[in-house]
Amino acid sequence: MNERKDEKMTEKRMSDRVMKAVGILLCVVLIPILIINVTLIVKSFTSPEKVPDFMGYKPFIVLSGSMEPAFASGDLVLVREVAADSLKEGDIIAFREGNAVVTHRIITITAEDGTRRYVTKGDNNNVEDSIAVTDDMIEGAYLLKIAGLGNAAMFMQTPLGMVIFIALPLILFILYDIFRRRHYERREKTRTRELEEELARMRKNMAEREEK
Repeated sequence: MNERKDEKMTEKRMSDRVMKAVGILLCVVLIPILIINVTLIVKSFTSPEKVPDFMGYKPFIVLSGSMEPAFASGDLVLVREVAADSLKEGDIIAFREGNAVVTHRIITITAEDGTRRYVTKGDNNNVEDSIAVTDDMIEGAYLLKIAGLGNAAMFMQTPLGMVIFIALPLILFILYDIFRRRHYERREKTRTRELEEELARMRKNMAEREEK
């Protein structure tokens, strides 16, 4: 009997640990994703003339192969806002060119009348970019890429994508909370039943002793 109780207690402890681990994992993964998505979406609507950022970090979708093999079309590139005077030749920067954002490498840096100008070029292009980049055009310096994630990011910009990327984390949280509540309710019912059975056995034993 005691062995069975010990086994049940061990199973319950393991189950509780699993539930706690799942909850922590959901919080660690989904909460940051939700916060970042909401921030970027809100900023894209409130300041449509600016590239939305999260704490100075900006994601860009690569639409061409001009920087192959560094990154390819469909990749997601993350850049970080930096001081312009920290940039040097060889750095990869993202800069505005009209309504588009281009991510190319700095070839040379010149200064004319106190204004810095950056000559840029795509690694896979044969010629330098026709327009010299100035400090006010720079969005940030290249930090990292995530291969293929740009396609998902483009989908996220659609109305359906916005709903999914915002609603999905909330739905997962709600489902987890429902599952957790039902798990604890079942456990409490099992514990109550076991206590009632134990109490009934004790009463039966006491009654048998009194009869003797």
